[in-house]
Amino acid sequence: MVGDRVTAMFPFLLLASLAGLTFWLDQAVQLPVATNGIAKRHDPDYFVDGLSALKMSPQGQITYTLSADKMLHYPDDDTTRLSNPRWVSLGAGKAPVTITAEQALVSSNGENVYFENNVRVVREPSGKQSRLVLETNFLHVIPDLDIAKTDRPVKITDANTVVNAVGLELNSETRVLKLLSNVKGVYYESGVLTQPPAGR
Repeated sequence: MVGDRVTAMFPFLLLASLAGLTFWLDQAVQLPVATNGIAKRHDPDYFVDGLSALKMSPQGQITYTLSADKMLHYPDDDTTRLSNPRWVSLGAGKAPVTITAEQALVSSNGENVYFENNVRVVREPSGKQSRLVLETNFLHVIPDLDIAKTDRPVKITDANTVVNAVGLELNSETRVLKLLSNVKGVYYESGVLTQPPAGR
């Protein structure tokens, strides 16, 4: 089933990591806030060029890497914006998963992460699983609820299947994937294009 193969693609540890990084930078580079009654402007209070971070397991193995061309933090709404973010999961025994986009917006406290423009999620091949790619222009991830969703067109591709739809909801806890509307798919078997079986 396409849903079974796609559910492993959304590594929500990314979001906790972004939240932790944002909190650490906020504490490390805290600037005094003006209290003269003037409305706050949406200007960054600090930035990082060439962001590169990694997380290691207690055994000293790299579990993920995160990089971005630039990171900007905005104190008025406590959001963080990443330019050209690239996150790679390297969990032991699991196929590497890479998420890239042109932009990512992390809300206050890391409650929501919005990947924007040319969002691409790639799960590398492993065992009997082929390489799987999900493409969309917007992906909203809610880490506390284990939910990823979009109302935009999505395209899911693996070695034998291409599925297009509008809208997607994924609950990584229940492992339920919903393609919301306009679902169309084709199945390639031994190089022959066929319609997918019912329910695929």
